[in-house]
Amino acid sequence: MKSKIVKIGNSQGIRIPKPIIAQLGIEQDIEIIVEDNRLVISPAERPRADWSAAFQKMAKHGDDKLLDVGEISSTRWDEEEWEWK
Repeated sequence: MKSKIVKIGNSQGIRIPKPIIAQLGIEQDIEIIVEDNRLVISPAERPRADWSAAFQKMAKHGDDKLLDVGEISSTRWDEEEWEWK
């Protein structure tokens, strides 16, 4: 498929047809790299995208316990002055 470079303000860009965007699963952000003298456009990886599933798996296996439970010590300020509002 051919496309033309178009002027966008002081920059230039390309239009990507909707079927290609749908095929790639691009929703918002993309990554663009130059590889072997070609532009490679792919959906941007979302940090923490799989965290919810990972946390559920940890809970299922009992791996979601606090590691420093015995090390937490409260101070006089914690006991006498701290107040939830």
